[in-house]
Order: sequence, then structure tokens, then C-alpha cells
Amino acid sequence: MNEPTAYSHRAGHESTAVEVHTPTPLTPAHTAPLVPMQPGTIPTVASVVLPDGRVVTGYAIEPAKPEPVAAKPAVSRTAVNIALGGVGFLAVCGGLLMLTAFITALTALVTQLVILAAVIFGGWVAVQVFSASHRGGTTVNIRKAVIKRNKFYG
Repeated sequence: MNEPTAYSHRAGHESTAVEVHTPTPLTPAHTAPLVPMQPGTIPTVASVVLPDGRVVTGYAIEPAKPEPVAAKPAVSRTAVNIALGGVGFLAVCGGLLMLTAFITALTALVTQLVILAAVIFGGWVAVQVFSASHRGGTTVNIRKAVIKRNKFYG
């Protein structure tokens, strides 16, 4: 415990040179992403010899395979939608023609009813006006009036 060190200056001991070892820092290793494995299967172990003679052993990781690209259909979806819209429009046109014919017929019916009402009402008015019988009405005799100097003499 009380052994002399290189820093102690006791009489009779010579000082010796101190050798310092500095550790080399390790670079952090980048871990590979985990690949999901089927249960019960053990991946094969691969060994790689580096140019400086070191051997690195580890599991082989298969590169990720891209998903297959879906084949484009022969006909564009836009073209199919336009064609279906045209078919739907043609189907509606028949109904629109029927609706137009119905509105025209309804307009003609209303016009004829108005004319019939005018004829009947006009006939009733004509009968009332041109009837010759005077049944208990008030008779008014109009005489020639004379106005002299802003006075009415009737």
C-alpha cells in the first residue's frame, strides 16, 4: 500500500518515466434494421474477409424487395367515367322529353280553362247588361240643368 510511486520523492529512490496508455475510442456501430423472420427458421451465418485480413461473421440480410408495380389497365379510368356519364345522360334524355311534353300539355289545358271561364263569365255579364226587363230598380230622370252666375237651378 505504501509503495513508492513515480511521483513520490523519497530519498534513495530514483524517479522512473511514466508510460501513459491512451485508449482508442470506438466508433459507434450502426445497427442494421431488424428483418422480420419466419418462426422456426434460422438464418444462415456468413463470414466476410476484409482486405486487412480480419474476418467478420454475422447473419446475412437479404435486401428489401420493392413491391411489384400494378399493371395499368388498357383503358383509362377517366375515359370509362366519361362513357358512363354519356350513357346516363342518354337515359335521362327520354325522361326530359316526357317531362317537356307533360309541361306543354298542362300549359295548353290551363290556357283552355282560362278561355272557357272568360267566355262563360262574359256571357253572364252580357245577359245581365242587355236584359230588357226592369225588375224593381231605381229610375233616375235626368233633366236639363241651368247654371246662371255660379248657381245651379235644377
